[in-house]
Amino acid sequence: MDRKEQSRLRRLLAYERQAWSEGFIQVAGVDEAGRGPLAGPVFAAACHIPKGVLFTGIDDSKQLTPQAREDLFARIVDTIGVVYGIASVSPETIDQVNIYQATLLAMKGAIDLLATEPDCLLVDGMPLKYKEIPAFKIIRGDAKSQSIAAASILAKVSRDRLMDTYDAMWPQYGFKRHKGYGTPEHLKAIATHGPCPIHRLTFAPLKTLATY
Repeated sequence: MDRKEQSRLRRLLAYERQAWSEGFIQVAGVDEAGRGPLAGPVFAAACHIPKGVLFTGIDDSKQLTPQAREDLFARIVDTIGVVYGIASVSPETIDQVNIYQATLLAMKGAIDLLATEPDCLLVDGMPLKYKEIPAFKIIRGDAKSQSIAAASILAKVSRDRLMDTYDAMWPQYGFKRHKGYGTPEHLKAIATHGPCPIHRLTFAPLKTLATY
């Protein structure tokens, strides 16, 4: 690891170090993937990385190539001492409660799956109340905190893999390419074929169409 990367990774531990200095031990980062798409579930992940563990190349999942995300996903889940949980909320529930509330449900579900309960949460961009655990909202946290960046990668890769599976089930929509986002290709497919069972029917332009 070169000095520039060492320096960058040290900066990514600023929020974790602050939490540790205040006596917290089980610090977990929390992030989501898939709030904006027109199709598929929203995912969230929670991840605790023990002191002394650094992941070279880690960053906000949106800044990484698909292969880099896959590589980091494998390294994160295979590292001894890392504790993580990954959860999702279905398109049906998104339509019932709205995407904001569904995202919070996914985040809480991911925390529920942690083998060790955290004593501090670092959350990307959203206020989160979980039991009595202190939670700190960090704007663009996936680019500022290693544990949030790890959570963003776990959530993004998990969701992308599922959308690839959906692509095989409904190939006419091109889910493998756009992961459900409202690209021109996707919008054209919706106009041609109508929505399928994983579309979010409360999202424009789907809410103006007849249901599947």
